[in-house]
Amino acid sequence: MFRSRPPPEEERRVRANDREYNEKFQYASNCITTSKYNVVTFLPVNLFEQFQEVANTYFLFLLILQLIPQISSLSWFTTIVPLALVLSITAIKDASDDYFRHKSDNQVNNRQSQVLIRGSIQKEKWMNVRVGDIIKLENNQFVAADLLLLSSTEPHGLCYIETAELDGETNMKVRQSVSVTCELGDTNNLATFNGEVVCEPPNNKLDRFCGTLHWKEKKYPLTNQNMLLRGCVLRNTEFCYGLVIFAGPDTKLMQNSGRTKFKRTSIDRLMNTLVLWIFCFLVVMGVILAVGNAVWEREVGSLFQSYLPWDPPVDNFIFSAFFSFWSYVIILNTVVPISLYVSVEVIRLGHSYFINWDRQMFCSQCNTAAEARTTTLNEELGQVEYIFSDKTGTLTQNIMTFNKCSINGQAYGEASDPLGPQPKKLDFAPFNSLADPNFCFYDDTLLESVKVGDSLTHDFFRLLSLCHTVMSEEKSEGELVYKAQSPDEAALVTAARNFGFTFRSRTPGTISTTEMGRPVTYSLLAILDFNNIRKRMSVIVRNPEGRIRLYCKGADTMLLERLHPCNQDLMNITSDHLNEYAADGLRTLALAYRDLSEEEWESWSESQRSAERAPTCREERLAAVYEEIEQDMMLLGATAIEDKLQEGVQETIALLSLANIKVWVLTGDKQETAVNIGYSCKMLTDDMSEVFIISGNTVQCVRQELRAARQRMIELSQNRDEGKELLAEACFMSPEVTEGQGETSEKDKPPPKSPVSPAPQFLLMDNISGEFGLVITGHSLAHALEADMEAEFVSTACACKAVICCRMTPLQKAQVVELIKKHKKAVTLAVGDGANDISMIKSAHIGVGISGQEGSQAALASDYSFSQFRFLQRLLLVHGRWSYLRMCRFLCYFFYKNFAFTMVHFWFGFFCGFSAQTVYDQYFITLYNIVYTSLPVLAMGIFDQDVPDHRSLEYPKLYEPGQLNLLFNKKEFFICIAQGIYTSVVLFFVPYVVLSDATQSTGEPLADYQTFAVTTATTLVIVVSVQIALDTGYWTVINHVFVWGSLGLYFSIMFALHSQTLFKIFPNHFHFVGSAQSTLLQPVVWLTIALATAICMVPVLTFRFLKLDLKPQLSDTVRYTQLVHQKKRKLAGRSAGGHWRGASTMSEGRLGARSGSRRSGYAFAHQEGFGELITSGKNMRLSSLVLGSFGSKHSSSWIDTLRRKKHTPPSTSGECSPAPSCISATVPPLSNSSSMMGGSQDTPIEEEPDTITAQSAAASSSTETNGSAPEGPPQNSVSDTARSQAADPGWSLSLGTVQEAIFGWRNAASCDPE
Repeated sequence: MFRSRPPPEEERRVRANDREYNEKFQYASNCITTSKYNVVTFLPVNLFEQFQEVANTYFLFLLILQLIPQISSLSWFTTIVPLALVLSITAIKDASDDYFRHKSDNQVNNRQSQVLIRGSIQKEKWMNVRVGDIIKLENNQFVAADLLLLSSTEPHGLCYIETAELDGETNMKVRQSVSVTCELGDTNNLATFNGEVVCEPPNNKLDRFCGTLHWKEKKYPLTNQNMLLRGCVLRNTEFCYGLVIFAGPDTKLMQNSGRTKFKRTSIDRLMNTLVLWIFCFLVVMGVILAVGNAVWEREVGSLFQSYLPWDPPVDNFIFSAFFSFWSYVIILNTVVPISLYVSVEVIRLGHSYFINWDRQMFCSQCNTAAEARTTTLNEELGQVEYIFSDKTGTLTQNIMTFNKCSINGQAYGEASDPLGPQPKKLDFAPFNSLADPNFCFYDDTLLESVKVGDSLTHDFFRLLSLCHTVMSEEKSEGELVYKAQSPDEAALVTAARNFGFTFRSRTPGTISTTEMGRPVTYSLLAILDFNNIRKRMSVIVRNPEGRIRLYCKGADTMLLERLHPCNQDLMNITSDHLNEYAADGLRTLALAYRDLSEEEWESWSESQRSAERAPTCREERLAAVYEEIEQDMMLLGATAIEDKLQEGVQETIALLSLANIKVWVLTGDKQETAVNIGYSCKMLTDDMSEVFIISGNTVQCVRQELRAARQRMIELSQNRDEGKELLAEACFMSPEVTEGQGETSEKDKPPPKSPVSPAPQFLLMDNISGEFGLVITGHSLAHALEADMEAEFVSTACACKAVICCRMTPLQKAQVVELIKKHKKAVTLAVGDGANDISMIKSAHIGVGISGQEGSQAALASDYSFSQFRFLQRLLLVHGRWSYLRMCRFLCYFFYKNFAFTMVHFWFGFFCGFSAQTVYDQYFITLYNIVYTSLPVLAMGIFDQDVPDHRSLEYPKLYEPGQLNLLFNKKEFFICIAQGIYTSVVLFFVPYVVLSDATQSTGEPLADYQTFAVTTATTLVIVVSVQIALDTGYWTVINHVFVWGSLGLYFSIMFALHSQTLFKIFPNHFHFVGSAQSTLLQPVVWLTIALATAICMVPVLTFRFLKLDLKPQLSDTVRYTQLVHQKKRKLAGRSAGGHWRGASTMSEGRLGARSGSRRSGYAFAHQEGFGELITSGKNMRLSSLVLGSFGSKHSSSWIDTLRRKKHTPPSTSGECSPAPSCISATVPPLSNSSSMMGGSQDTPIEEEPDTITAQSAAASSSTETNGSAPEGPPQNSVSDTARSQAADPGWSLSLGTVQEAIFGWRNAASCDPE
């Protein structure tokens, strides 16, 4: 356990089958540990963490003081019992959390693996596997460590893996062993293998590996294609062997996991600061009272030495003042009672259970409930400003479907009228026995076109059945299983299969298909492989009649410019269709062909062979040869594939946007795929003023692009603001004035504006009022994250409504999150589903893992987990907002009641000779926070709510107070303290003044210490009970029982403690015998209690009434609206419906809209290299099983109408508009700036993104997100002008405005035309 840590590695050397050699380097074992403690370290480490809380250290200090009898007037148990309780509860909770981590670790470490030891395969636990061991993996087994693939049962050392645990992608990837080891298939050969691997040290780069195999005096280069990483699953391969290179914590999976971090909320950090301030305040009060004691002892106390001598250690007034100071520090410490922290933990635990029990966050498909994996961050969920989301598996479902197509200018698959009868799914079985039953298509006209033998339609599907790299396995007659390298290809080949053009099998030189029931075999002459620069792939085939044809599919931006001129008319029609498909968020490809003569083929083939044999610049020469043949093609049409989003993604992003939460997508996918999903989920819309692409390859280029983007934002924003001012002037000026202004001379015209210099740009960026999008690639981001570029990147990105970062490594994801935390000081949330998201999840303030079929690594490392992205809206807008609201109300009330309780001792000090005498008896002091006032405030902190959950979702602007930290901050804290001090003054001086001259009915005076103590204590309990009744916004049976029950419990306990019975049993401990009975029988005492309660409560009621009437918050307005709807539902429904319909008819122009240009919907999740793999024949023998089903159809609803805020004059507050629940599905055609087409691409990080089809749905929903308090929900088509007019904060509204919105009430004068 105490073994010295080895020095950092510069390179790793691993020798196969030689544990003794490898152990010299002290490489880590394969045992993993994600837990924080063990049996030995738990107590010291946990106590160290707990005493990092300032409050715990403060209470420990007080406990030490209380153990000194000369200065303590309270028993030590009043502090040590609650302190021990708090430490124990927290320790038990931490131990429980860590126990489950240990349990998970043990489950993984004890998995069985097959290890080659001394020439035979033996079973070993994962934890006992060592670097240099050779492991046998069987089909569907998890990879135990990072392995170098040595051999497999597949030809040429190939094997197939699934990387869901690493990157959330369920599509399979291919790995291949080094050629020299691929024949080491049996254990005898492997037992004699003694090759040595020299490679890079452990790192977190999932997509990169660099090493060299030394064997038999030769060197063989190793890349990531030769590696099987821990967390992968072997698929469709009977078994394989691998050499362990990295084990346990050195594996790339664990390197990306990072260490478990201790996260604390902003309220926790604020509490630490406030505790320090309160302690300073306590010291000041102690000093004041100590000085008072010194003066009193010198001037007055010395006269009483004969009767009240000083205690033996005290021999002068200075020493007495010193002891008095510490005594008052102990007495006044209840301003921050330790019960506060117990209550906070209990409330957080209750909030966590509410999340776990929420049935609306339960996914029946996955049988997975939401889980709060931590109890310390709930209120932080109500303060999130930035969400960083992965794409694949988080926003998408990893399902693609063939939705629409355009063939020879005819569009198929058009959506039907949503209000009319819904079409039925086509039944392909009678037409085609080889059809996939899971394939869904609804347009029967396309099937009829195939049946009647339309030649171009046949060519269209023939191309789809031939131009791909899919592998096929026929398990039985007609039962086909496709192994696709990308889900796009699987969807296209499956579509061709169902429409009668079925791909059956392939060899390195042939492709066998069944066309309309007739078997056909084509000679495969060449595959012109796909890459990210070409953005297309082609095949050249010879049909049975000997005709040679090139088939090509790819991005429309690449393909349309390579067509024969005679295709111009067809190209225009197809471009319109492509534009429509892109507007629906579909992924598009254009299809074309070219007939080749034998001479053309022979000539080109020779050029290709020369390029392949070229010693240098091979890729560039091949690209030039491919370019030569892919010219003068004939257009066939286009395909549109739906990359299915998770259910409710669009609505969730729209609602979060209305709540002023910015969503950034951080993905390893390539740019086209990420942008396509951005449009699908409506993060990017064609109504945006501009979408900027940052794709520079150097620091200088990135800097220039960022500055140009900021300059453009400022220009568009200023132009829009000027247009708004001119419109306002035109509306309010009379015609005569307008005509007179038309004759303005040249000298009166304002001078033209000079360009904005870079220096003040950062100051102007905060006031940007347009809607912008930003897309930045990974290599550009690497430059943008450099120290001197950070500020420019953050300034540009944060001014945009949507930001998409693509081609990112896991480390870059974490760096972006840290950057926003550093520069914006905002609460961040990261959500992902793969191991490549773990570093991002742990870096953010709050980490959310998507659990389900794509792996569990992200969920295990997260703070909260659930199965659907859409549950995020409920987690934040309902549970997060309620948790923040409840915690803030709880803290405000807690500080108030304890200052009211404690400060009475301070005022009493001036009347008791500063002797540190307490006002109340010690049992009241002990029970006040534990019994009398603990349960009501707990009930409020756990159950309180200002509006119901559905209202929180309808009015996303209710979320903004948490983002602005309005409900509990330093200002609110001082207000609570001021109210508490005011209450303490009333509690002390009202009874003091009244009782000083009061007498009993017998004529005896009431002015005694015990009567005063009982009166003050009773008044205090009643006042704080009335206060919490006013503070509670949502009453349950539990609230009633706790509030009024605590009040009754106080009287019961007080009468019991002051009874004769207890006095007779413990005469030295209960000195207030009979005080309660005698005091509370006096009418003047009850009059005093009533007077003090009224004086305390009347100012509070007055202030709250005036605030509600003059400056109500949005929650007040929503509650009022709900009340009006309940009382007059019919009238309100008619009036409100007419009002909103009238508002929605307004349409205004928009600056910078790009509706005239066309945006490409191209996105193809394909990887370079598979064409060469096929033509080489290396993967021709396949084993078992299928990738999965691509036919499940998943529809998602959309928000019907986003209502506009009503703009009112500055004298009245704007009204609130509820966020809608459904939106219409009409959108203008999407478009894009020319910059969207460009951008260089580098090697893929997530090589084969599983993407999902987005339902063609939805109107764009956008809201102004600049400034501290943005406007409310906009309409369907919101212009820049309309958005800029809503400048007032959206959550402070007048009740009169809401009445006008609901009932149509208007001021008669304003409606009078005269």
